[in-house]
Amino acid sequence: MNSLEIQNRLGENIKLIRKSKKLTQFQLAEKANVSEDTIKSLEQGRTWCSEKTLSQITDALEIDVVKLFVPVGESFKNNKENVNLLKSAIADDVRVYVNEVLKEFD
Repeated sequence: MNSLEIQNRLGENIKLIRKSKKLTQFQLAEKANVSEDTIKSLEQGRTWCSEKTLSQITDALEIDVVKLFVPVGESFKNNKENVNLLKSAIADDVRVYVNEVLKEFD
C-alpha cells in the first residue's frame, strides 16, 4: 500500500465516519477546531494533515485514530496483507518513537 492509497483511505474513512455521525463537513470542522477546507481537502484525498489536526478530528469524531486507517468493511482475518502492512507501519512508528525517547537519556 503506497502513501497515496493511505491518504485516500484516510479521507474516505473520515467521510464515512462523519456521515455515520450525521455531521456536515462544517460541523466536524467546528467540533475539531479546524477549517472546513481542511476537512474537504482530507476527505478528497488532496492533502495530509499534522498529527495535531488528526488528533483534533479523532477527538471530534470520538474515535481512536486507528479507525481512520483500517479498511472499512473488511475483516482482518480475510485480508492478511493489510494486517501485515498495518502491523509493520505501527512497529516502525513505535521503533522511531522509542529511539527518540532513549536519545533523551543519553
